[in-house]
Amino acid sequence: MRLLMLVCAFAIASTSLWAQGGFNEREVKVFPRDDETDLWTFDFRFKDPRMIKVDVPGRGPRICWYMWYQIINRTGEPRQFIPHFELVMHDYPAVYLDEVLPIVQKEIARLEDPSNYLNIKNSVTISKDLIPLSKSPDEAYPRTITGVAIWDASSAEPGSKDPSAKDLSDATRFTIFIRGLSNAFVLVDPPSPSLPPITRYKTLQINFRRKGDRFSTDSRDITFVAPTEWIYRASSRKLIDTLEPKK
Repeated sequence: MRLLMLVCAFAIASTSLWAQGGFNEREVKVFPRDDETDLWTFDFRFKDPRMIKVDVPGRGPRICWYMWYQIINRTGEPRQFIPHFELVMHDYPAVYLDEVLPIVQKEIARLEDPSNYLNIKNSVTISKDLIPLSKSPDEAYPRTITGVAIWDASSAEPGSKDPSAKDLSDATRFTIFIRGLSNAFVLVDPPSPSLPPITRYKTLQINFRRKGDRFSTDSRDITFVAPTEWIYRASSRKLIDTLEPKK
């Protein structure tokens, strides 16, 4: 398959990741930085996903998963961040897109930012203003914008008694793909001449494992699996098969 590289001057940058700050807080920095091109990539700081139980209007008591994150802009000028978070469950292949759930966001903010100092945003509100510029890759305290991605752990209808129903609560291995951190993309020839080219976007891939049973809400059950990786990936639809079933 012939790859039409619209970003041929841009190689996938290597990343540096280390634990810092609070519990399970990590940062992905992009190296090297090329000021001679129009391509850019934000740095990304995150905590391992956590779980919270919230009574969601219209759904009832739900266990939701969330990822706290921060965007750091060292690209040379203020830019817009339009996030697209996909959580891919490996055990029972399915894709979950993050949701804007105000009541859940409120409870997360109460736990993660009780003083509202960080002003945690969701995937819609974080895109309304440009991400401000940080001066240097080496500055100790860069300017950050904080957001949260949220996933409802249940894909079945509330109260479903189907014993065969599987949802995010059953996950033991999953990956979070984050698009919008870069403007880089490639076009790939379609599988058939009658179809349009396939667009693949530069995407951050972060892998996790989870122990415990489906009823556990202990966030310590979720652990990061190194390393992070930049890939070029097409977007997925919600709850579709994206991976081969585990044999």
